[in-house]
Amino acid sequence: MRPALLLVLALALAGPALASESHPSLSELEGQVMCPVCGTTLDQSDSPAARQIKRIISARIAAGDTRSEIKAALVEDYGPAILAEPSKRGFDLVAWLLPLAGIAVAAAVLAVAARRWSRRQPAPDGAPVHLEPELERRLDEELARFE
Repeated sequence: MRPALLLVLALALAGPALASESHPSLSELEGQVMCPVCGTTLDQSDSPAARQIKRIISARIAAGDTRSEIKAALVEDYGPAILAEPSKRGFDLVAWLLPLAGIAVAAAVLAVAARRWSRRQPAPDGAPVHLEPELERRLDEELARFE
């Protein structure tokens, strides 16, 4: 029963993703394409270059191009920097892996610190505290002043 439920859920989630690939919208692609002038995504830019790229995208959507075809054409015309997310190949892969490695290292450091903190046990109430002889003598002198 569980595998069938997972299959139905996967198909339900795959449908919109596949539809997005074959029938992209301008608003979807605006968040995935950078403005070459101001360095922000098209949905945040109102520069003449951004408006021109939006017109190109709209024309390609009207022509029936897929999301991948539109992005490939933009990369061909403007270079790979036009895409908001780096590729997942070559040196650009570092941009994907470095944050994950940082999170893993931070989690390991926190785990070690939490383990050390949890192992420290406070002295039980009423247990004698042993001080250095000089410190104990000074403490006795100070307490004697208040008697």
